[in-house]
Amino acid sequence: MGKLVRDNIPEIIRQNGGEPVITSLDEAGYRKALLVKLFEEATELKEAPSAKVAEEIADVYEVLRALAAVHGHDWTAIEKVAAAKREERGGFRDRLYLA
Repeated sequence: MGKLVRDNIPEIIRQNGGEPVITSLDEAGYRKALLVKLFEEATELKEAPSAKVAEEIADVYEVLRALAAVHGHDWTAIEKVAAAKREERGGFRDRLYLA
């Protein structure tokens, strides 16, 4: 089973003596693969040791940026929407857990 990879991964595989089998996804396949990748990266973040958390957050961030772009949203616009929601509903700073 295949998976979505970063753009430079096929070249890295070649440099290490491998021959990657790659295809380019259509729009619908790309959107689906990005969502699968988001869950993959979120799971890796959940399981990451403290020393790897920043790296895993960066991976989640990159997938989110790609999802925004494929849906026609500029990342700056996403940040503005997030700021507005934070202003209206707050963030997660207070660690509140509703039971």
